[in-house]
Amino acid sequence: MDLDAFRWLLTDDGQRLLARAGELEGDELSRQTALRKQAAAEHVAAAMTQVELRRRGGDKFGALAQRMYFTPDGLEQATRLSVARHRAGRLQAFAAGTVIDLGCGIGGDLVAVAEAGITAAGVDLDPVRVAVAEANLAALGLAGAVAVADATTVDTSPFDVAFADPARRGGHGRTFSPDGWTPPWSFVERLLARDSCVKVAPGIPHDLLPDDVEAEWVSDRGEVKEAALWSGRLATVRRRATVIGKGGLATLTEEDDPGVEGAEVRAVGGYLYEPDGAVIRAGLVTAVAAGVDGGLVDEHIAYVTGDAAYRTPFARGYRVLEELPYREKQLKAALRERGVGALTIKKRGVQVKPEELRQRLALRGENTATLVLTRVAGHGTALLVEPF
Repeated sequence: MDLDAFRWLLTDDGQRLLARAGELEGDELSRQTALRKQAAAEHVAAAMTQVELRRRGGDKFGALAQRMYFTPDGLEQATRLSVARHRAGRLQAFAAGTVIDLGCGIGGDLVAVAEAGITAAGVDLDPVRVAVAEANLAALGLAGAVAVADATTVDTSPFDVAFADPARRGGHGRTFSPDGWTPPWSFVERLLARDSCVKVAPGIPHDLLPDDVEAEWVSDRGEVKEAALWSGRLATVRRRATVIGKGGLATLTEEDDPGVEGAEVRAVGGYLYEPDGAVIRAGLVTAVAAGVDGGLVDEHIAYVTGDAAYRTPFARGYRVLEELPYREKQLKAALRERGVGALTIKKRGVQVKPEELRQRLALRGENTATLVLTRVAGHGTALLVEPF
């Protein structure tokens, strides 16, 4: 996005054009033609881009998206507002009065921190992202300061907490090596020597984490969104799984976990539990087993089984209806005998591609069903289940 065109959008004329662009209906060409009567081509392009990004931004920022500004990559990289608000709530609980956001992007985390009443400042190398972040704070009536600067050169000592969200994309796309982040892992390690929080990829290896850092995996609406590393006085445990859902927020830590030694591998009972992705990433599946008074179906598989139905925010529960043949030919016959036409296939620990299997089964019938393919005590198993 062109910086001058974006700044023009913030003028009175730009705001009128943006409002008009949001009201128009029809195909892109007809809307462009109508808007070109009001403004130059580069300004029309900027306005239409914002309208589209605001539409897409609703998934992350809800109703606030219609008042915010974005860049395509900035929106993609921004933290979902529910997750950012959770993090800001933790900072508020630790009485953090000031926070510096090192690599603030379009300001999603700054918005959440400022909403919590914490004095927020942000820096970013990209002048466009800085302008957008500044505009977002202003549009939402929030206080905060943003500047163009290299995060690795900023003196963070005047701030209570330093926050960083290293970019995990380079010139060749997404990078999975922490040394390829911007800023790199070496910078993150230095930052974690003080009171700080660093947002990292959920797949970060456990053996990479410093011993005195708390790693928190966060899922929102059933989707693992990030891992956050908390250091200094902000670290309270080693591992934490936080689940954000319709009913609110729930958290599970290693203190709730009896460990592998305390969770038996047992035969499948009347109920099966599928732990949330954040729980699995945090290595707390055995804590779920303890919470439902159950055990593991296999020591290497993240399914829990038990004899009673429990409601837990940390796993989805299923009633086990029956065990079906695991071999494909016999499985197909069993499903057809039960009149199953629509089949949801869930799998763990087995070499099965659900879409391909569903096509091969070629089911016809009026009934719907859920099939779990997994290993139980090392053996391939097919379970017909229903959610409860």
